Amino acid sequence: MLRQPTIDKMLAMKMGAMAELFQLQLSTSQYADLPFEDRVGMMIEAEYTAREQRKLTRRLQRAKLRVAACMEDVDFKASRGLDRQVVLSLGLCEWLRQNLNLLITGPTGTGKTFLACALAHRACRSGFTALYVRAARFPHQLAVARGDGSYSRLMNRLARTNLLVIDDWLLTPLNDMERRDILEVIEDRHERASTLIASQLPISAWHQALGEATVADSICDRLVHAAYKIKLTGRSLRKAAAAAKLRDADKTT
Repeated sequence: MLRQPTIDKMLAMKMGAMAELFQLQLSTSQYADLPFEDRVGMMIEAEYTAREQRKLTRRLQRAKLRVAACMEDVDFKASRGLDRQVVLSLGLCEWLRQNLNLLITGPTGTGKTFLACALAHRACRSGFTALYVRAARFPHQLAVARGDGSYSRLMNRLARTNLLVIDDWLLTPLNDMERRDILEVIEDRHERASTLIASQLPISAWHQALGEATVADSICDRLVHAAYKIKLTGRSLRKAAAAAKLRDADKTT
């Protein structure tokens, strides 16, 4: 058997994990007594796992999540109105398969961004694509894309993304062009993909904050009616964490 040409062909076909395990099987005796199909199966499993991990890495890189959050780290002990069963159910990603939305509201510091990023991370782990944007910068990104000729390409990318996370929704007022750009994004995704909104403003205040009534009607209609809703309450987790750090610092001085 010509071992090196076989390895070279594996590498040429970008089957690096399989080639590595193939060489390991040839160089050690621990695999000698295994049936042929088991050894082949192990190599295929190694290659499959490596490829899936690379895909996940690319999805997470493209998602540009603001914080490194995952579902396992979500704090259900803090008193903020977070229902464990609801969150774990959302973690199954069925709402993404049904192209439904998720609206997370609550005061600053209650963990909206962390929860949004944790759900986006779970989406990426489940094979969905995701993208995180901050609402204050998003209209500017769309305006720049219109100016440099990449607007259509950006809009197509947004429409194809399985989960679009818009954080800090409506903290700053929108002008007429920005409202219409946002409507265009929401319209392209309506019933075709899922949008996750995180906002300090209660949903009941969105229509007024959006400004122009007709556009506000269209945006709210597409976002709100087919959406899960999580309303966080309680004190700022950031303030509590900062206070704990100060207490720990005082103890060491």
